[in-house]
Amino acid sequence: MAPTAVATFAGGCFWCVEADFDKVPGVLSTTSGYTGGTVAHPSYAQVAAKVTGHAEVVRIVYDPAKLSYETLLGKFWLSIDPTTKNGQFCDSGSPYRTAIFTHDASQAAAARASLAALEKSKPFKQPIVTTMEPAGAFYPAEDDHQDYYRKNAVRYACYRASCGRDLRLKQLWGAAN
Repeated sequence: MAPTAVATFAGGCFWCVEADFDKVPGVLSTTSGYTGGTVAHPSYAQVAAKVTGHAEVVRIVYDPAKLSYETLLGKFWLSIDPTTKNGQFCDSGSPYRTAIFTHDASQAAAARASLAALEKSKPFKQPIVTTMEPAGAFYPAEDDHQDYYRKNAVRYACYRASCGRDLRLKQLWGAAN
């Protein structure tokens, strides 16, 4: 079996992050879940109540022979609004913050380098507030949140459109997204 690697990103609603990364060639699987908090095995209700400190995240398992971590970082930046603290699009609060959760020193260095490059070339004036944190315990979200965009395609499409995610991404990144 070929070796795999793991990346963990918080980009607001995990349904949207999962949908965006499932399309990337070399991604083997995505799992919506929670990390960065203080409660073991939190529920969606606890995280959404903003009492556990967790972020909604997606854990990405990928084939490093086909896809680099740096490419994943590039996709991550283009799929978020890095200028909004404690929220994304129509979702507000710390569970919807943007963060890169690194799994080792190599990922941390790559994340810092990608942030530095973005700071130098960014197409917007606002400061970047996305954080970088060491990955901690990861707790998969409940089954009804996994592959939500596939299992509930119409509801997901309505949510994504009404939340303004794609419109804001186009404003920030232009045609790059």
